Formats: sequence, structure tokens, C-alpha cells
Amino acid sequence: MSTLFNISKMVQRLGLLVGILLLTAMSAQSIAALSDYQARLDLVTEENGYARQDERLAALMDLVYDYQMTQYPEAATWLGYAGQNDRWTDYSPEAIEQRNRDSRTLLKAVETISVDSLGESAILDFQLFHKDLSANVAAQAFPDELMPINQMGGVQQDLAQMISLMPSRKLTDYRDIIARLESADSLIMQTIVLMKQGLEAGITPPAITLRDVPGQVANQLFDDPMDSPLLGAFVSFPDSISPDQQKQLKARAIAAYQNGIAPAYKKLQRFLETDYLPNAVQAVGLSNLANGQAWYAHRAARSTTTDLTAEQIHALGLREVARIRAAMEQVISDSGFEGDFDAFTEFLRRDPQFYFTNKEDLMREYRDIAKRADAELPALFGVLPRLPYGVKMIPSYAEKSQTTAYYQSGAQSMGRAGIFFANTYALDTRPKWEMEALTLHEAMPGHHLQISLAKEQTNVHPWRRDLYRITAFVEGWGLYSESLGEEMGFYKDPYSKFGQLTYEMWRAVRLVVDTGMHSLGWSRQRAIDFFIANSAKSEHDITVEIDRYIVWPGQALAYKMGELKIKELRQYASQELGEDFDIRSFHDRVLEAGPIPLDILEQRIKDWVAGQ
Repeated sequence: MSTLFNISKMVQRLGLLVGILLLTAMSAQSIAALSDYQARLDLVTEENGYARQDERLAALMDLVYDYQMTQYPEAATWLGYAGQNDRWTDYSPEAIEQRNRDSRTLLKAVETISVDSLGESAILDFQLFHKDLSANVAAQAFPDELMPINQMGGVQQDLAQMISLMPSRKLTDYRDIIARLESADSLIMQTIVLMKQGLEAGITPPAITLRDVPGQVANQLFDDPMDSPLLGAFVSFPDSISPDQQKQLKARAIAAYQNGIAPAYKKLQRFLETDYLPNAVQAVGLSNLANGQAWYAHRAARSTTTDLTAEQIHALGLREVARIRAAMEQVISDSGFEGDFDAFTEFLRRDPQFYFTNKEDLMREYRDIAKRADAELPALFGVLPRLPYGVKMIPSYAEKSQTTAYYQSGAQSMGRAGIFFANTYALDTRPKWEMEALTLHEAMPGHHLQISLAKEQTNVHPWRRDLYRITAFVEGWGLYSESLGEEMGFYKDPYSKFGQLTYEMWRAVRLVVDTGMHSLGWSRQRAIDFFIANSAKSEHDITVEIDRYIVWPGQALAYKMGELKIKELRQYASQELGEDFDIRSFHDRVLEAGPIPLDILEQRIKDWVAGQ
């Protein structure tokens, strides 16, 4: 899973939508720029000063990119867009409604462009741009903003993560951090307001999934403010900052924590414990909420970039589960194990030989697998990314409710490498046989390779390079990368091969249980039982996964749908080209345009094959 993930999933959780700047919660510099942005929008809409439609489209994409970076300063920090590091996104109801109105205005502006007059390269930009804006406007029918917090993310995790990503090399960096610390309590209180509105409307995450969230908030409360990850930059300073300045900055940071952040977190914790959890929705399916079936259909379509119904996806999942189950049974037979599927999976879950007893040993093995994978890449790819990556533990304050691993993209402009985060909580639930497939998915040739190549493109607009994310492509590529393991020399023993099939089964099961819970009336326990019956993953991991699907409806559908399409296109190209098929060229073609919808990917591959 890419993190917290596609700009990183963190930026997804921050709710990166198209929007125009508001006067509320803006810096003086941003307020001064508002009239300039409006003038730019008017100019593009009225077609003044543009000789070609390509130029109008590029100007509108420039405009939207600047709007998004200033409207969503957390994304600007993530991407290294200057001048926004001192602010948080305004999540007041008024700001959200204004962004919705402005999104509709932007879509109308895009639709004034004459597609027939665009050049070939600009047509793809328009297709992606229009699809994204249309989807954002369509999403306004569904009140996602009323569920701003769950066990996977929210202000109880995102604030510390964002502060940790901020540069701390000079005095102005520290002033930006201070500004965010001193206004963080307002962001926490805005979250509580939205949660109250959701509670009144009967729109909350299911109560069962929220059980660990008060503890996550409590994990951000410290008797000594300097123990907080929010103040990590103030433990030591660069030499360029004088001792007097260090003292003043540290004092302000401590005051911001003691007087604003800690009291706000305590209010959030009390609200969660006394009001939110006791009155939260009990049913797990999105279809149980108002307009829930349409809401889920929208989520599924956006996640998969297909028009398949929940019933069709569910049936596809059942077919994939049966196919993979047969392959798993064959591995069991070939291994010489005396026992059935249930006995074999219980053996893999329980036998001590499959588990590390030390966190560092687990991390060392992940790093070894990653390094061995790196050496195999030139045989499969003609173009490789320049940005390096590392392997780190998931932070302790988040590990209990986090998934097995995730990827956090880097940024060369920020001096930040990509990171494959691995979970070391409960070592007896982290089997060795899953590590090869997981590393290939999250690092190389999976998320790090694909996302870094996309970010290093110099011939695409920054909006596409930095902001546009298609989950079916990104996560489909990650799952497809796991299947490359055999070509790379992995899965040599039956346990690792079974692990790879377990991970493929994991994604096939998602098609079944996600649609089952959110559209077809499945209970949470039925979904857990189905997962257990078809996988060797631990019950703890399975429970965490099911709860993730519950609070992110439709997102889990993307993996298998994307992987199946990439495999289908590889088979098509191989059959059509015969001896002329080159796997390196095929992979480069799949990746060269960055993340794109599956229908557009299919057309690009077919055009490439025809051109060979």
C-alpha cells in the first residue's frame, strides 16, 4: 500500500480536492494573490490572449495547480511548493462549501476548451484533467467531509507526520513549524465540529472500527512536551541558529503544545469517548447510510476506473479466489506437507520458525530483500528512477492499527528519499514467508519505482506529475510487481511462493468482502471468516485489513482490478508481437505516462503494439 500513500496516502487523507483559495485562514501573501488568480481564471475562460487551445489548457492547469497548493498547504509542504509551510488547510464548513462551488466553476472553465483543437500530447492532459474535475464535482453528492477521522488517519496521526516532514535547516523553517504548532488547535477543533455534524446526520465510521482511536489521541499527549513527535525539530538545532534564538523557539513550541495542542487533543479524546463512539453508526456497510448504494457505486467507479457494478466485481472476485486457491493447493501438494489447506495455513501461522523475535532482525531481513531486488531490475526495465529509498519501522504511536506496511513517496526538491515503512508491532503476526512479496510491492519494482518515475518526468505538467493519482494504476502496479518475483529469483521455497499467492489471494478476497460489506449486506464477521478461510495471514492482520476496508469503501477494489488489466495487456502484447516482444519496453510503456485510468492505459498499449 502506498502511503499513507499516493501523493502519499497521507495526502489522500488530507482530502486533496480541487479548489480555489478562500479569504479565510489565508496568509497575507495568499490574500494578495487572490485577485491575480481570479484574473487568470477570467482570462482562460474568456479565451483572451491565447492563440491555441493547448495554451489555454496549460494555463488552466497552471492555475489549478497553484490553487491546490495554496488551498491545501499540507500538499504544498509534501511536494516542496514554497510559501505555504506556515498554514493548515481550512476545514470549516464555510470553506468546504466554498471549495465545492469553486470546483464546479473550474469544471465549467475546462469544458470551454475545444478538444478537437488540441494537439496529441494535450489530449491526454485534457482527458485526465476533465475526468478528475468531473469526479470531484460528482463526489459533492456524498458528505465524506463529515467523517474526518478514523483508525487509519486524521488529526491524531497526520499532524505529527506533517510536522516531521517539514524542513528544519534554517530560521525561517522553524518559524513555519512554530506557526503550524500555534494554529494546530484550530485544526483539531474544526475536526470536532465536522464529527459533531456527522453524528447529528447519522454519518460516522462504524463504531467497531473506532475502538483504538481514543488511544491514538492519547498517544499524542505527553507530560513533557519535548517527548512529543510534534516537537522533534526542537530537540536539536542547526548551527546557523543562535543559542538565544534556539531558546526562544523552543519556548514558543512548548507553549504552543501546552496551551493549545494538548488541551485540544484532550477535548477530542473526551468527545470520542463520551459522545462519538457511544453514538456512532453500528452497521459496517456504506449502503446503510443515506444514499449509500450510490455513494458506494461512486467510490467503486473512482477506485477501479471502470463502470462495473458491485455485483460484477463481487463475481469476479469469487472467480479469482477459486483460481488462486487451486494454485495454493498445488503448492501444498508439491511441498510434501501432510495435511489439508487449513492445516497448512495453521502451520504457517503458528510455527515459530516463520517469525522473528527481534524487531531489528525483521527490519534487517526487509532491507536484505530490498537490496537483492534492486540488482534484478535492469533485466526488466529500461528506465529506472534516480531517487533512492529506505526501509523504516512504522512509528510506535500508529503501529497497532496500521496495516502490515506502506510506502511514503520522497521528493528530491525536499531532500527526502522514498520510505518503505514496515510494521514491527506484534512480531508473532509478521511471518517471514510474506516478506518477499511485500517488499516487491512497496519498494522495488513496486511503488517506489512507479511513483518515483512518475515524479521524475520532465515532459508532463506539474499537476499530472505531483497531484494526479489513479489508485487502480498505482496499486495495480504494486500487485503486478509481486508477480514479477519469480522472474527476479524470489519465491524459491514453497513457503515464500505460498506467501506470494497469499498476497494475491488477499487482493482477490478484497473484491469479495468490500462489495459484500458495502453493497450486498455482509457483516464484518462474515468478511473476516471468508478472509481467514482463504488465507494464511494472521487473524490480527485480517481484522485490521477488514476494518480498513470498512472505513475506506471501494479503495481496496483497485489493486486486483489494476493488476488484472496490466497482466491482460502484457499477454496481449506478447501474443501480438511474438519474438519481437521486449519486456523492458513493455514496462517502460506502461509507466511512461504516469498513473492513468485503465481504459486509457489499454488504448496506449494497443497503440504501442500497432506501432511496433
